[in-house]
Amino acid sequence: MKKITIILSILIAITVKAYAQWSEPSQVAWNSQNIYCLLSDGSNIFAGTGSAGVSLSTNNGNSWSAVNNGLTSTGISSFAINGTNVFAGGDGVFLSSNNGSLWSSVINGLSNTTVNALAISGSNIFAGTNGGVFLSTNNGGLWSPANTGFTGQIRSLAISGTNIFAAAPNHGVYLSTNNGGLWSLINNGLTNIDAVSLAISGSNIFVGTSGGVFLTTNNGMLWSAVNNGLTNLNVYSLFVNGSTIYAGTDDGVFYSNNMGVNWSSFNNGFPANTAVQAFTTSGAFIFAGIRLSPYGVWRRPLSDVPSGIIDKYKNNSFILYPNPASDFVTLYIDNGINTDFTLNIYNVIGTLVKTVTLNQNNRQINIADLCNGVYIVSLGTIHLNTIQKLIIHR
Repeated sequence: MKKITIILSILIAITVKAYAQWSEPSQVAWNSQNIYCLLSDGSNIFAGTGSAGVSLSTNNGNSWSAVNNGLTSTGISSFAINGTNVFAGGDGVFLSSNNGSLWSSVINGLSNTTVNALAISGSNIFAGTNGGVFLSTNNGGLWSPANTGFTGQIRSLAISGTNIFAAAPNHGVYLSTNNGGLWSLINNGLTNIDAVSLAISGSNIFVGTSGGVFLTTNNGMLWSAVNNGLTNLNVYSLFVNGSTIYAGTDDGVFYSNNMGVNWSSFNNGFPANTAVQAFTTSGAFIFAGIRLSPYGVWRRPLSDVPSGIIDKYKNNSFILYPNPASDFVTLYIDNGINTDFTLNIYNVIGTLVKTVTLNQNNRQINIADLCNGVYIVSLGTIHLNTIQKLIIHR
């Protein structure tokens, strides 16, 4: 097994070649529209459009239907979900408790109804508007201003524990530690303050600006630019899935497997200058919402996401299925090996996270104790010594 470990250490961060590409399996309802936000809930994928309301797909984007009953505004810019309640923001806030079959306007107390962002923390619902942040503690039944310290435009909200972060164009990033009771500007090291998108991965907080991506690991006390390989710096959207971070730009999608230290283009199938406004994942796919031509919701298999391990070390001497997997994965060896062997699972930085001893050709392995992300599975026997990529996604 030392040989496998050495190979992993050397090959981490080398880009894998992608074989699939982005495609638009079906146009959203009312033909292909500019997409501003995406939300997935189980098998449901909601797409918010600029002028055609909300579209819903229950089959991984293969077909879409309009779910606009009760919507008085057909421009939707944000989503949030709390249990069975789905909230949509646009010209006001709308609530549906039946997967979009019926929407109700919930704007009582919302003095600025241009809603650009929604975020939920427990029973608190925050709305980022063109006039600051508003808070509701009763599913939108009543909103109250939460604007002490800043009353300007908010484009994105993100929550980490008791900390709420707000991205404000031409102002930077604001932080509140008391449910919006007071906001403080946290721009130290932020050399571009045109902040439009936020994403959080553990203690890592990312902000997307018109000048690239910045990272803080200390709640905004200090920001650092993390733009190596990012050839387009207009970052409209950020999305974290497992150990991978995606950035939507004026020139498509970029990804990073090492917390923004390096970025690589992930655009096979997109025309040039594709403006990616939103992301989500559902089932075996990652979805991208396109704001300008070619418009629509496009998808790509999660199994195609580069993992950092060079492809020439992948082979068919064993198979893992399903892949992506959730709580169990089955190992199949097609060459009749029936001796004992060891299966090791590593994360993308080469740390051993699980070891299983097997003695059958087919074996189901419990991976419920592993977090979402990309892993490398190595298999060692007296007959073979090889590795495969495994994606865990729930």
